[in-house]
Amino acid sequence: MIDQAATGLRASASKHDWHALAERVLEGHRLTADEALAILRSGDEELLDLLSAAFRIRRRHFGKRVQLYFLVNAKSGLCPEDCGYCSQSKVSDAEIPRYNILSVEKLLDGARIAAERQAKTYCIVISGRGPNEREMTAVTTIVPQIKEKYDLKICACLGLLTPDQAERLKACGVDRVNHNLNASEEFYNEICSTHTFQDRLATLEAVRTAGMELCSGGILGMGEQHDDVVLMAFALRDLQAESIPVNFLNPIDGTPLEGIRQLNPRYCLRALAMFRFANPTSEIRIAGGREMHLGSLQPLGLYAANSLFVGDYLTTKGQAPTADYQMIEDLGFEVTRDEEPACRFSPEPAAS
Repeated sequence: MIDQAATGLRASASKHDWHALAERVLEGHRLTADEALAILRSGDEELLDLLSAAFRIRRRHFGKRVQLYFLVNAKSGLCPEDCGYCSQSKVSDAEIPRYNILSVEKLLDGARIAAERQAKTYCIVISGRGPNEREMTAVTTIVPQIKEKYDLKICACLGLLTPDQAERLKACGVDRVNHNLNASEEFYNEICSTHTFQDRLATLEAVRTAGMELCSGGILGMGEQHDDVVLMAFALRDLQAESIPVNFLNPIDGTPLEGIRQLNPRYCLRALAMFRFANPTSEIRIAGGREMHLGSLQPLGLYAANSLFVGDYLTTKGQAPTADYQMIEDLGFEVTRDEEPACRFSPEPAAS
């Protein structure tokens, strides 16, 4: 019986040759939908082999380096949009702070903390459909001061942007704009009705045209299907997003999605691996919800991803920075503020 069980386990574990797929990706192969779905649907007994293969891709492009990001919620709540996952939306009854854009002094103090925590990038986030003139002026005024004083990269997350607003952000020194797709185009109407997936694509196009990098990712665990996750990963590949934050839904009480519970740590790790296979040269960040959904398996996520937020999120608490540093050290990885490799985008597809 023992021999039969062992034979069965070996057969199951060898169902997919993840290392062969990783090698093909490193040679220029573009992950197919069937391959991506196979990753998401793979068995728990394959997980370590899958992560080992994902790490081959991560190591080729990023070595053992980990980039840290620090986020400040520069304006909280007061949002007219109806995104079902968000505690700051008009349809949320969550008990959160609500305030207009922070003062210059508070934004500078956030930059100081970011630098002290070894973050490479300072993320300035405001709630709302898009920035008004007061908010645009505040951001474009503070960014040069932050860059001069703390030598941080700046990522601005201000909602929907016009081409003119994107140009102004570029001119003041913003390096990267975050605007998440959040879901596949097919699923998007299930989570928001006050703006469209195409609205988000238009903002990303304006950002790219203005000459800034794209930070765009999504949220897993909102009731989507595997196909939706794959479509979102591939949309980000088509956009050639330099940075992809992968969030795991924190079903905050008072939001329309408060009762959604569909994630487990092994699935979250498979999803991170799939994003790495699909976007081999993009920075992949384990973002909101990692503490809740990965739990004690958080360190394994860094075999696929190469970036973390250090500190709190928008309206929820994160892990203590000391725990993040220890986790990175225990893995034998290193925090770095160096630039990413010059090869940011995937090479041309090789013949499959």
